[in-house]
Amino acid sequence: MTANAVTIAGSDSSGGAGIQADLKTFGALGVYGASVLTALTAQNTQGVTAIHDVPADFIAAQIDAVFTDLDIGAVKIGMLSQVPAIRAVADGLTRHDAQNIVLDPVMVATSGDRLLAVEAIAALCLDLIPRALVVTPNLHEAAALTDLPLARGEQEMEAQARKILALGPRAVLIKGGHGDSADSVDLLVDAKQVIRLVAPRVKTRNTHGTGCTLSSAIAAGLAKGLDLVPAARAAKDYVTEAIKAADRLTVGHGHGPLSHFHQFWRQ
Repeated sequence: MTANAVTIAGSDSSGGAGIQADLKTFGALGVYGASVLTALTAQNTQGVTAIHDVPADFIAAQIDAVFTDLDIGAVKIGMLSQVPAIRAVADGLTRHDAQNIVLDPVMVATSGDRLLAVEAIAALCLDLIPRALVVTPNLHEAAALTDLPLARGEQEMEAQARKILALGPRAVLIKGGHGDSADSVDLLVDAKQVIRLVAPRVKTRNTHGTGCTLSSAIAAGLAKGLDLVPAARAAKDYVTEAIKAADRLTVGHGHGPLSHFHQFWRQ
């Protein structure tokens, strides 16, 4: 049986992040990917120059079209820039009893451009985070969600993860990729355990779409029937290898993309 997953996210016109990264990741990991567009961005490796939000009723129509036909095994949620989009997605997921929801609370692009309106953070916390199997904030997103300073170590990362966990998801994966230690350490926290996901930090400027790729890789594992912990471990390994291979690509003049098909493309 074919494993199906859907990404509900914004479009990156340069192909490195958003639904383009999600669909590449699904395909690379053997999962059929569907998509629901929430926003269009005029974007490249150097920044975001414009955002066009998709109307909430059309977001709802896309969700209905996908879920009434495809057997969706997992849902990845990315960029939701405005309150109406968040509510349309929340209502649609409830309407179709969606399972295995991976929520990446995308707030700022790698370039530093804001992708989530400040007033939408409360709606995200109220309407979507409680529905998620796992929420995957980076250090900056975790600080914004908890209204705390940027975590300076694993103890503070865990404390922020537990504060997000109190909002209702079953687990929180707080990502340490923006840290400065020799290893990149992510913490997967649920009510019973804290699991360290560790990989050597790769020195490269080509990290555009890393968060999108990790969350969609987790969703791919869930769609194939993995439990959350092995899905997260496999996703960490996949992203690490995609970052290691990123410098083999020559894409753009800024923060380039990961090499999503590193296991297939040979130099």
